[in-house]
Amino acid sequence: MSIGIRHDDLRKRNRAMVISAVRRAVQPSRTEIVRATELSHSTISAIAADLISEGILVEAKGEGASSARRGRPQVALALSPQAATVVTAVLSLNILSVALVDYAGSTIREVTKRLPTLTMAKQELISTVMAAVSEIIAGHAKRGGPILRISLAVQGITDSEARTLLWSPITPHRNVEFGAALEKAFGLPVTVHNDCNMITVALNWRDPERYGDNFIAILLSHGIGMGLMLKGRLFTGPHSSAGEFGHMIHKPDGALCRCGRNGCIEAYAGNYAIWRKARGTSEYEPPPSDIDASAMEELAQAARSREGIERDAFRAAGEAIGFGIGGLFALIDPAPVAIVGQGVSAFDILEPVIREAIGKTAGGQHSAAISFDTDLNEMPLIREGCAMTALTSLDHAVFGAGAAISVPRRDVA
Repeated sequence: MSIGIRHDDLRKRNRAMVISAVRRAVQPSRTEIVRATELSHSTISAIAADLISEGILVEAKGEGASSARRGRPQVALALSPQAATVVTAVLSLNILSVALVDYAGSTIREVTKRLPTLTMAKQELISTVMAAVSEIIAGHAKRGGPILRISLAVQGITDSEARTLLWSPITPHRNVEFGAALEKAFGLPVTVHNDCNMITVALNWRDPERYGDNFIAILLSHGIGMGLMLKGRLFTGPHSSAGEFGHMIHKPDGALCRCGRNGCIEAYAGNYAIWRKARGTSEYEPPPSDIDASAMEELAQAARSREGIERDAFRAAGEAIGFGIGGLFALIDPAPVAIVGQGVSAFDILEPVIREAIGKTAGGQHSAAISFDTDLNEMPLIREGCAMTALTSLDHAVFGAGAAISVPRRDVA
């Protein structure tokens, strides 16, 4: 039995497809959108006309437009920056970064604050995030489109449905209900996600050829995190932080981790673990709360220059990471790996050990095919993942559905 699609549902789906095609491409022509969506020319023309009249798309001009390409010039389409604005907030150890992002994906304004996340009371932590969001919204004034979404990324285990931080090494508090508090304060839909998942989303948007159907993003910093894309979908469990790579057990009853357990990968590979071992401190000593980047670079330089305890510390970190990746590849085929964060500054020391460890596992049978790419600064990726999560929600739930929102029109110069 065939099931028909209602005309209104078909219209919404097609609108969302066109918007998505424009977001994925760089100022595509209508012909290029036809190829991307497999909709007819007449359908694309009608939808594009509607979206332009509604101020969601604009006819683009400039170097990126199709008119600059070879052959017969075609008018290109672009997302209107003025159609909407979203707020992104990233909360990690002692850092809060809040930004405004326009509908085309460009950052309008950004504010970064230092704060003692480990010692703040629960309500103080929530209030500080709310105040930073309020500050950046107030600075927005009337220079852009309406603010329609807030997207928060947090280091730790989150329940995205409940929009709650369940547990995090950056705070002693559990079940921090950021989403409900922000929604009540600002009257906007709010999402709360794990930061590594947002890195994964951003990589998929930045380079879908490399980071497409299957890939892994690993955060090497004070803590160790992971995002996993399988068959083109972000891997999540009952909670959004299903890929807790850093808290997989490397050595049962081993080194003390920030999570309070023993033997985690992070307890050997996090900055604090490398620092602890390089200083000759017992692996059962409580981890230091934060390690300055310059101090980690000094350790890395010592490890590069001579054999000794510093090199041993990085070797232990690479071994823990490599065995973890190899165990993962025993479950899935080897896939591209992105290594992100402060730990990338020492990746020249870590990579040979990581590869050697992977080669010793069942998942390392094809270790030569495993490729690594690195990015030292995770914050732009987390912010971009938050922004794309919020913007694509607007694409489908608001503008794709044809919701009535009055927005100014402006062509892209």
